[in-house]
Amino acid sequence: MPVLTRLVLPHADPRASDGLPTPDDEDADFGLLRARWTPRGLELTGYARPDGTDTARPGSAWTWLTLHRGEDEPPVHLRSRPRRLPEVTDDSAQPDHNHDWSGFTALVEPRRLRRGEEWLLGDWQVGTTLFTRPRPTRLRRQYGTLAPHWCGSGEYPPAHWVDHDVRLQPYFDDGRLCLRLERPGVRLTHAVPDPDGLDLRGTAGHCPPGTVLRLRHRESDAVLERPVARTGNTFAVHLPYRPFTDDGRGTGDLEHWDADLLRPDGSAEQLTLDERGGPVAGQHPLPGRPDRVLYLKHLADGRLQFCVQPAAGYVRQVAVRAGGFELTGDCPGDEPLDLVLRHSGNGGEVRHPVDRGTDGSFRIRLPATRTGSDGTALPLRKGIWEAALHPAGRPGPARPLIAAPAALPALPAATQAGGKRILLQRRWHDTLLLDSTPVLTATERSAWAQQRQRTAGYPAARREPLREAVLYDVFGGRGYSDSPRAVHAELARRGAALEHLWVVDDAQAELPAGVRPVRIWSPEWYRALATSRYLVGNTHFPDFLRRRPGQVVVQTWHGSLLKRIAHDVDNPWLADHGYLEALDRETPQWSLLLSPSAFATPILRRAFRYDGEILEAGYPRGDLLARPDAARAADVRRRLGIPDGKRVVLYAPTWREDQQHGDGDGFRLGLRIDLDHARRALGLDHVLLIRPHVHVREPLPGAGDGFLYDCGDYPDVQELLLIADVLVTDYSSIMFDFAITGRPMLFFTYDLEHYRGTLRGFYFDFEREAPGPLVPTSAGLLGELRALADGGAPLPAGYEERYRRFRATHCGLDDGGAARRVVDRMLGLGRA
Repeated sequence: MPVLTRLVLPHADPRASDGLPTPDDEDADFGLLRARWTPRGLELTGYARPDGTDTARPGSAWTWLTLHRGEDEPPVHLRSRPRRLPEVTDDSAQPDHNHDWSGFTALVEPRRLRRGEEWLLGDWQVGTTLFTRPRPTRLRRQYGTLAPHWCGSGEYPPAHWVDHDVRLQPYFDDGRLCLRLERPGVRLTHAVPDPDGLDLRGTAGHCPPGTVLRLRHRESDAVLERPVARTGNTFAVHLPYRPFTDDGRGTGDLEHWDADLLRPDGSAEQLTLDERGGPVAGQHPLPGRPDRVLYLKHLADGRLQFCVQPAAGYVRQVAVRAGGFELTGDCPGDEPLDLVLRHSGNGGEVRHPVDRGTDGSFRIRLPATRTGSDGTALPLRKGIWEAALHPAGRPGPARPLIAAPAALPALPAATQAGGKRILLQRRWHDTLLLDSTPVLTATERSAWAQQRQRTAGYPAARREPLREAVLYDVFGGRGYSDSPRAVHAELARRGAALEHLWVVDDAQAELPAGVRPVRIWSPEWYRALATSRYLVGNTHFPDFLRRRPGQVVVQTWHGSLLKRIAHDVDNPWLADHGYLEALDRETPQWSLLLSPSAFATPILRRAFRYDGEILEAGYPRGDLLARPDAARAADVRRRLGIPDGKRVVLYAPTWREDQQHGDGDGFRLGLRIDLDHARRALGLDHVLLIRPHVHVREPLPGAGDGFLYDCGDYPDVQELLLIADVLVTDYSSIMFDFAITGRPMLFFTYDLEHYRGTLRGFYFDFEREAPGPLVPTSAGLLGELRALADGGAPLPAGYEERYRRFRATHCGLDDGGAARRVVDRMLGLGRA
């Protein structure tokens, strides 16, 4: 790079091209990912990514930063060091270009921002120039500014005192990185509480007699002035608590007071916090208002702000522990608290108790795992988990977790759980959250890498010999369950000489001994699809799959048939999302399609437009219900924590295609059961288990109270059916499985006309043939459940014959031998 350094660096500023080639019109993206202070200065790590050009090799991209203070001041040029950052390729979402070497690290040395002994104070604009060579004979220059990251130090870069009275503050102005080198005139260094207020002390370069501390209340325009005592260049002021709650103030959720020192000549200057001698920011309980504190807030720009608000969890120290974190801090009050993590996507919650001291201090031991409804500990699901303190055992306001300034340098903190990397991160400067990162590395998961796996990795693996292995897939890696689980159990029982591979998404499955997990979308997953003799799945296989000679693809499917499916659905939702076209590409790859009954076979062939072999054998998952195991049922009740003697009601509704969340991430539950009424009517001798459909992403309020159980994450719904005394559903195919047991069913059909006429439609006259009452209201449903329990009859009155006919039509093959029949045929095809 000596030629590039000598000829280009002086012209890195687009204002000084001097006849060199003008910047190209092609777009480029520039951003700051991380910022930290080292003994040498401010280290900036970011990226400069050109659109439409690969930067996959060392030296394929070079970045220079240029600092401008004004037209009369010569710019400061900073040469950066290229960095390999695969996350840049991942974030680009571009399948055709690799940007692994678009990263860079640059160092801002404070000494370069001074002339001799004089600091060059003021605001410095940070410009960025990207150099690439799209062709060996052509040098391309592209200009931009660094944009903020979505969180962490790339969103709010840290400030630093570069001299005893000079501070360098990075900040973003309209999405552009800038540096402010300043000598704050007023620095607050101490805030000491006493019974009626705070004693504030600091230094001020200009504080003549008559100077006051002025606070302005944003919400009411009230002004509070307090006299300032001056000694040399130090000042002191006593700030009582009472004015913050006088005249009806202090009742809002958040009230702001902006502070400055007001001099007699009318000039004013804001206060900058200087915590080099110890913490100044913090929260102080307001006398007579146990629900409010006076919070001295250290703003992102270093200034002081007074806030009156409910107490927050103020985290002073962060420590990484094995498989989790330990947070210590304070939250005024003595009420028992729980730390609640809430997933920003699906609304799932995880609770951990908070150890509290009598002085308001707390210690939180925060595992990076969650315990499912079955008692299994798994790593937190991928995504962002918002953290807040909630009252333990009762509803109440959430209190965010705020990191004290002294704790910010420890973030992000990282730990490992179940092969996943979990980050304790900050957003909006100081609000704590957890980021459960994907199992796949950035190198593996990027659109570019996935495109290469589909077009090169998978075809290459198809040329390898087939291995005697079974690759199982349940709903794209959701867990160890359904018919593939029963097929595996049968193969294991026979001791078949096969390798057992199980597709797992996001490490969210516990597998039995002898089964090896395979991360979905990983290189080993692509290879397993190409080389395993047997593929067994209960939902769609990837659209690039091409069955090899000698390979057996078993489609078990995942439900019997009330509502219409696939090409039988007169509903634009499926066609508009490309579902049917993908299905038509997939079905020719199946070797075998399972059918649960003679009723279902012609429907499956027509709906899937499938002309291959259909095995009418029953669903292997039904074997568990056809031959129930009392010990297994007792173990399921124990893992769920259901008390002995309690009657179990399982509510398992299907999903509605027209009830999608606004962000497109999953569907709404639309719970129509009056839970308060249910507790009054059933709570003494029942428990209510709710199992939302797998497509539903919505929290279940009130679960965990001893009556309501959220079983959305229970790994295998068949085990819930095993222990259920009565099933409540709507139009879900789960009714066909539960009919194997002969136990009662109720159908909560509050939207029957809409579902039948608009969304799906049915394959038979549901109202005439349903094996239980169709109930349109919550009150009617709860009345039926109460009457069923009190009456002692095995089925609702008048439904015995209907139930018998329903079982004869749909459950005739459910004799406990479905898995055996399926494995016999599967292995036969493999041998053939």
